[in-house]
Amino acid sequence: QVQLVESGGGLVQAGGSLRLSCAASGSIFSINRMGWYRQAPGKQRELVATITSGGTTNYADSVKGRFTISRDNAKNTVYLQMNSLKSEDTAVYYCNANARATMWEDHMDYWGKGTLVTVSS
Repeated sequence: QVQLVESGGGLVQAGGSLRLSCAASGSIFSINRMGWYRQAPGKQRELVATITSGGTTNYADSVKGRFTISRDNAKNTVYLQMNSLKSEDTAVYYCNANARATMWEDHMDYWGKGTLVTVSS
């Protein structure tokens, strides 16, 4: 099994910055795509950003130019640098990894428990 643990959430004023981290551990044979999703109160979970093992990134339109996703493959860790935060960025942020726990298994999606980001206006 692959475990994902997020950190770095908290309370920040509008216009401020936060950096989220997510470390994967456990039985890991390989990790393909890693990413961040978020869920605001009363809304569905939505994509924020993803990054492949080769470094190709994808962003939601709402965060382009403000958020940057990066990854350290040696540490099985993905980061999300969030700048110019807005009140509408308030949500629980979830880490996702598309990974193989062993060489005999297919890739599966694993999720962290989430970290709360609150942006005050």
